[in-house]
Amino acid sequence: PIHPPSLSIFPPSAVHVDSPPTIPTLTTSYAHGTSSKSLLFSTVGGSLQASAERFPDREAVVFLQDRVRKTFSQLQQDVDQAAAGLLALGLKRGDRLGMWGPNTYEWVLFQFASAKAGVILVSVNPAYQVQELEFALRKVGCNAIVCPTQFKTQKYCDMLRQICPEMDTAIPGSVKSARLPDLHTVIVTDSRQPGMYHLEDVMQAGSSQHMQQLEELQKKLSFDDPINIQFTSGTTGNPKGATLSHHNIVNNGECPSQVRVCLPVPMYHCFGSVGGGIVMATHGITLVFPSTGYDGRANLAAMESERCTFVYGTPTMYIDMLGQPDLAKFDLSSVEGGIMAGSPCPPEIVKKVISTMGIKEFVIAYGTTENSPVSFCGFPTDNLERKSETVGCIASHIEAKVVDPGSGQLVPLGISGELMIRGYCVMLEYWGDVAKTDECIAKDRWYKTGDIASLDKYGFCRIEGRIKDMIIRGGENIYPAEIEQFLHTHPKVQEAQVIGIKDERMGEEVCACLKLKAGQDCSAEDIKAYCKGKIAHFKIPRYVTFVNDYPLTVSGKIQKNKLRVQTEKFLAL
Repeated sequence: PIHPPSLSIFPPSAVHVDSPPTIPTLTTSYAHGTSSKSLLFSTVGGSLQASAERFPDREAVVFLQDRVRKTFSQLQQDVDQAAAGLLALGLKRGDRLGMWGPNTYEWVLFQFASAKAGVILVSVNPAYQVQELEFALRKVGCNAIVCPTQFKTQKYCDMLRQICPEMDTAIPGSVKSARLPDLHTVIVTDSRQPGMYHLEDVMQAGSSQHMQQLEELQKKLSFDDPINIQFTSGTTGNPKGATLSHHNIVNNGECPSQVRVCLPVPMYHCFGSVGGGIVMATHGITLVFPSTGYDGRANLAAMESERCTFVYGTPTMYIDMLGQPDLAKFDLSSVEGGIMAGSPCPPEIVKKVISTMGIKEFVIAYGTTENSPVSFCGFPTDNLERKSETVGCIASHIEAKVVDPGSGQLVPLGISGELMIRGYCVMLEYWGDVAKTDECIAKDRWYKTGDIASLDKYGFCRIEGRIKDMIIRGGENIYPAEIEQFLHTHPKVQEAQVIGIKDERMGEEVCACLKLKAGQDCSAEDIKAYCKGKIAHFKIPRYVTFVNDYPLTVSGKIQKNKLRVQTEKFLAL
């Protein structure tokens, strides 16, 4: 039968996302991703258990630098042992355990051991210095922390001693710290230190009685319990602890199961811990960690030697890989697909990854830590324009709307406004911060992303930039991302960042901070001439500076506020 429009099978807000949408269904800036797959109701520990039973002998994780390889059944055994150990050390359901360090096997081990014990994993940025560490651990009341002795210039144990000098005379597990009153246990992964447990102690602490206790506990854990606190990178102000439940993260991440993923992104970041660790548990994929600390060349070597079929990365990581002088020497023929996420993806880079690295099934994903993280994702079969100009389509079981930031009203389809997200993926709260939580999650559970975006009739989204990065020049709203994308088409430019610089007359002026390709030379005048007639006159950068690198957060995001301060100093404004 032919359905009259009012009785259409799909209401005008639904985008069915089991396969790429071909029928334009949206009539306004509200989309709901529908799917024939239901939400999973398992816990993090339950997900890993299921994969270990289905694929016992399949590799779960490979750490190339440390020469560690574990199958699902080996990983599961280690996880149970470590979880029983945590119970033996007196940690209880709802306690907080900080994981502080680079990408090592212990990171993954404690990610799942803590979840199995009902202990909330706190992902601590491995580049934090003393002050940041103390803030984070105090904010969420960490009861235990796991770290290596040191990595590169980061002396983890020494920094902890600076905050808790009491550790030197304490019995392991009975630390009493004036500055961190909740902390009682420190676990070091690779050496014996006064007042701290060694990892081996934890692995041997659990008796058969603790194993029994662990088994009983599994029946009591709820998938709505908080299980992970991720600090939002805090490119402005103090970091906030986004609190995620089992349900939030177990449902976020689609992946075919026969995949070997090259994973250079940090585990303390949602992209690594959920897109990597949790997807490994829920879908039985293999994670290949090329190096402990980030190394662009090691990624290429890992993809070749481990015959990876998939690669994750931020735009900066792909720019690095494309910039390796001997890129052509690596055999990347096994790599069928990849994901780029973490910050806006310049179209030129997307095109180069597909053409130069030969990664055909390449997709862009978009999200925020507060959304566990992904809310929009492309399809491998999307055309180049969609891959390079949108962040993909609304994900399954998630709602999105675009509103006028002033009035909160829905904007017409295709018009820009603030992107809002609702659904299973919205975090529980910012830990211990009701006011900040209420600022971004309304009573009706819509989460304010702070991103300027627009939706099209197929449910695909374009991100135009951050509300706070928007440059207002003489009353004109300018989105830096648009100018950055244009500057990426300049043959000599490797990376472009556009910021607003204070100006007496205009309020703000546009400034482009450019990183040139190796061996290239270029002047500010060349850049301005290149822009002329191609972008609106008010978007042409008034200032152009050339830099060797940008100030980054540890997750590799560019800190535009710091870049602005540096540039204003450099320009003597």
